[in-house]
Parts: sequence; structure tokens; C-alpha cells
Amino acid sequence: MTVDHIPSVADRRGSAPAPGPVTSRPHTSIATRRHRAFYMFASPWIIGFALLTIAPMAYALWLSFTTFDGISPRWHYVGFGNYRELFSDSQTWKSLGRTGLFAITSVPLSSIAGLGLAVLVNRPLKARGLFRTLLYLPAVVPPVGAGIAFKQLFDQNSGAANGVLNVFGIDALGWLADPYARYVLIMTVLWTAGNIMIISLAGLQDIPRELLEAARIDGASAWRSFRSITVPLLSPVLLFQTVTGVIASVQTIMPLLLAPDPTPAGITALPQSNYLYMMHVFAEYFAFGRYGYASALLWVLFVLILVATGLIFKATSGVVFYNVDPEAKK
Repeated sequence: MTVDHIPSVADRRGSAPAPGPVTSRPHTSIATRRHRAFYMFASPWIIGFALLTIAPMAYALWLSFTTFDGISPRWHYVGFGNYRELFSDSQTWKSLGRTGLFAITSVPLSSIAGLGLAVLVNRPLKARGLFRTLLYLPAVVPPVGAGIAFKQLFDQNSGAANGVLNVFGIDALGWLADPYARYVLIMTVLWTAGNIMIISLAGLQDIPRELLEAARIDGASAWRSFRSITVPLLSPVLLFQTVTGVIASVQTIMPLLLAPDPTPAGITALPQSNYLYMMHVFAEYFAFGRYGYASALLWVLFVLILVATGLIFKATSGVVFYNVDPEAKK
């Protein structure tokens, strides 16, 4: 081959096949991947919330418009008939009033007891960790176990409470009957004050020591420092405890655990002072088989809890102090 027949570089490039289109993988932003990771990790809770909360609530809402009794297929749609009966039922209003009185009594007492215990174990005491553990232990006892223990403790015939009274020559009292049953119920709430103690203790340890030291140097007494510094800085914790305490108190089933006969047949024989709203719901469900009416009672309670929570937030909007870092707002 001579030099004249050697193809040039340009000829070789021109004769080569044209390259095909370059394909690239779609670019996924960091934000998109974070969103996917969030929903992947949150999906078990979301699915559980939908199946175990939203679906039962929707089913209960549907039941509240029917006369379903849980067994018979003969039921019919009654619209707002259950709700109209509810508002004209004197037993509903009486049980709701007892529940409100119980909440107004038990929530402040448990909050004060829990805060007092937190202040006590926050001091530099010997074996402070042991005291914290012992005071918190009752809070981890299951409610059913605590109810059975209190029922045996205050039994009129063989309870330890009447045994102590007999030592001092006092006749045995019917603790689980009127008018003492309400006091036993409040004792069961105070029994779990260790839970509030732990939350209050965390709030106390979050208060800057510089503020307390400055108040002490200025001559403020311990009570003045507690009232003017500790309580305002603990106000978000106290608000949380108030809201959760109100919700828990109106939903308590402890009167049923303290009942002499905790069965559907014996629920109507509860002491009147302990016949709270949830006991009325339980009786309508399982003693009388009125699933539709009981579901209406539960939905009214749900709305009342929302209203009560909103009123609490509205009433405390000007007295709750949130210690927010100014840099966190940017």
C-alpha cells in the first residue's frame, strides 16, 4: 500500500458509525431520598394507626347511627336517634358530672404530688437513685394488677386497711361502697404519681442553675425562687401533665377493677360515686348490648375531650413559658 492509499484520520472518523444517544440514570435529590426514608421507617406506625385507630373509629361512628346490638342481624339505621336519646338520658349527664368532678379533683392532686416528689428527689440526698427507683416503681405496675391489689387492700372483711383501723378500735369501713369508694379511686391515681415525678424531674434538671443562684444572691427565699422561677419554667411540663391527666381521668376503667363484681352483670351495681362516664359506656355495651348507643356515647366523649383540650390551651396561652432558643427560629 502506498502513502496515497493510506486513509486519513478524518476519513477513518467519518467512516465510523455514529454513537448512539447517551443514557443517564435519573438523578434523585437528597431531599427525595430523605422523604422516602422517612415514610419507609414511619410506615409501620402509619399502617397501624390507620388499621387500629382510624378504622375502629370510623366503624364506631357508623354504629352510632344504628341499633346494632353486636349479635342480632336485625338492626336498622336510626340517624341521630341515639344522639337525641343521649342528650335526654339523665344517667349520661350524671355520670358525666361525676367524671368531671373526678378529673377536677384527681389531676391537680396527682400533679402536686408528682411535682413534690420530684423536688424532693432532685435534692443532693444520699441514695437518691434508690429513692427515685422506689417512688417510680408503682407507676410501672399494670392497672389491672394495681386494681386487684387495691381491691384486696380495702376489702371490708379481710383488707389490711380495716385491719389497721381495728388495731385502734375503729369499726371496719366499707371502703369499696359509698361514700368511701371515691376516695379509694383517688388513691389509685395518686399511686401512679411516680410517672409525673419522672417528667417533672426532667423539667427541674433542665432549669438553668444560674437563675436560681442569681435569685439566691439577690436574697430571694426558696419559696420565692420556686414560685417565680421554677414554676414558670416548668409551665410547659405542667401543661402537658394537665392535658394528659384530664384525658386519662375521663377514660379510666379503675372503678370497674374495684367493683365487687367486675362483670357485665355486676357493672350496674357499682357505687354511684364511681359510676363514671366510661362505666356507663361499658354498661351500655356489654350489660345491655346497645352497641349503637354506646358508640354514640364514645363519640360524644371524643368531642368533649377535644373541646376540653382546646379550652385548656386557650386558658393557659398567656401563662405558659416556652424557653425557645432564638437561633432555632431562623
